[in-house]
Amino acid sequence: MFRAAPATVVAAAPAPTATIVPTGVLERTQHRLRTEASDRLPAEEAARVAREEIRRHNDIAAARGLTVVEDEQGCEREILARVLGYGPLQPYLDDPTVEELWINAPDRVFVARNGTSERLPLTLTDGMVRDLVERMLHSSGRRVDLSQPFVDASLPDGSRLHVVIPDITRRHWSVNIRKFLPRYGSLAALVESGSLTRGAARYLRDAVRAGRSILVSGATHAGKTTMLGALIDASAPGARVVTVEETFELAVVVDDVVALQGRQPSLEGTGEVTLRRLIKEALRMRPDRLVVGEVRDAEALDLVLALNTGVPGAATIHANSAHEALDKLCALPLLAGRNIDAEFLVPAVARGVHLVVHCRRDESGHRFVQEILEVTGAVVDGSVAARSVYRAGAA
Repeated sequence: MFRAAPATVVAAAPAPTATIVPTGVLERTQHRLRTEASDRLPAEEAARVAREEIRRHNDIAAARGLTVVEDEQGCEREILARVLGYGPLQPYLDDPTVEELWINAPDRVFVARNGTSERLPLTLTDGMVRDLVERMLHSSGRRVDLSQPFVDASLPDGSRLHVVIPDITRRHWSVNIRKFLPRYGSLAALVESGSLTRGAARYLRDAVRAGRSILVSGATHAGKTTMLGALIDASAPGARVVTVEETFELAVVVDDVVALQGRQPSLEGTGEVTLRRLIKEALRMRPDRLVVGEVRDAEALDLVLALNTGVPGAATIHANSAHEALDKLCALPLLAGRNIDAEFLVPAVARGVHLVVHCRRDESGHRFVQEILEVTGAVVDGSVAARSVYRAGAA
């Protein structure tokens, strides 16, 4: 996702709206699919049952004063979207130009498409939003309720779901879906999109193949995760990659990969699996490269220690510059609360990190690599020494 724009405009062209499904037709379709055994594929069976229920409704509609379904195919598509997909949101999730979709309120639904945010002429209900979220969370094993009002989860296609509910939000559920766009999954694709030069891409590919550890930095929505995925894609054939994330977001397509994600505590407060635990477990899995989706807390200590064992690593970190990213990686391990200080951490970071790739989003929404720093391995005046080897726009 290397195109975006901060401006929000109301969509000029009308978007698809939900077809009205008569009362009882959807419920009867769902009930039959739950209770009737069939050897058909789920989509085929759902389509057959939906058609039968629509026709059954139309057969008795006139006699009972009910509204006849004129567009039977449209009604069938809407039922299938609700049963098998995500209802009126499904057309936008299927649209390859949509980068992100979010719901601020049932009548305030937005998408980011082709670098522009658009408000959709789509009106849901609170019940529909809750039902959609429940369906999205079903396959993830995660939950959202009063005791856990935030949730991050992955959808089956790799998109990331984030939900916040009242009373943390005001009145309505807040839903955000950041889609996985495979067209930006390689360094070559980022070059094609104008995010970095061919020379910079070649330099990064060689660094990955040489087993150098890389820190990807930038502000929110600067394209850090996309860049991290492209770096992993550049791994040497046969390289074993182990990824560690709070929620699955990296769509790694190398042959030998193990993807790990954390786990929320149960209702009893037990069973939590943290990033710190996952990093330690990953080191026991013979990785040729350890990848941490985002470093933001005490897990930074475990990453720094891992990098100093000789295992190449890659991770993202929020920072406003490449140099600030190094300083932050030296400071975050202090949150672990152990008896450690800067005299240990700064040299450890200088030895463990080889490159910093800083991503930026400009005023027009274009995402690009602003700078690449090469860490020298030395410590100068208490800071990690590094030199710039690439800067966007430099001759």
